[in-house]
Amino acid sequence: MEILYSDARIIVCIKPVGLDSEHDMPRQLQEQFGGEIFTLHRLDQNVGGVMVYARDRQTAAHFSKMIQDGLLVKEYIALVHGTPPEQGDWEDLLFKDSRKNKVFVVDRQRAGVKKARLAFQRLTEGAQSMVRIRLYTGRSHQIRVQFASRGYPLAGDRKYGARDSEKTPRLWSCCLRFPYKSQEYVFERLPQWEGIQ
Repeated sequence: MEILYSDARIIVCIKPVGLDSEHDMPRQLQEQFGGEIFTLHRLDQNVGGVMVYARDRQTAAHFSKMIQDGLLVKEYIALVHGTPPEQGDWEDLLFKDSRKNKVFVVDRQRAGVKKARLAFQRLTEGAQSMVRIRLYTGRSHQIRVQFASRGYPLAGDRKYGARDSEKTPRLWSCCLRFPYKSQEYVFERLPQWEGIQ
């Protein structure tokens, strides 16, 4: 596993596709660094990219507050079917059906429904288009559902309508930005996909 930064309080690393962000990753980091590891945010098992973990309870609480206050900025790269608008800022109401482990866009607020917001910029266009996304809320399967509901399912995301030969959804956590030690820290890593510079 690639480590981008570590000190006594945090570890920033690249989560490989296939590892669980709440169990496998902390276990591997513990083996490497020792001590306790606290999960601050999540990525689906079949999604990889930049993540930050805390090494003590106080730092974990501090970062959780930053996430709540929108101070930890998360950006993603996705490959979607079709050509979405050049840019957009989408807000939806999402409902998660836990039995099916599937999320749906719904049209009214009710129990279990949560607001979801993202903004994006299209990087390439065609039968498949690359988009860079800023996540404002961290809902389960949020990017996958919001794009699929508008007719742009992620490549490889059969759960939400893609019909292609990709093995996993083409989604990658490419950038984390947050205030730390009185300055802004930025960690960026693009996915190793064809067509990405």
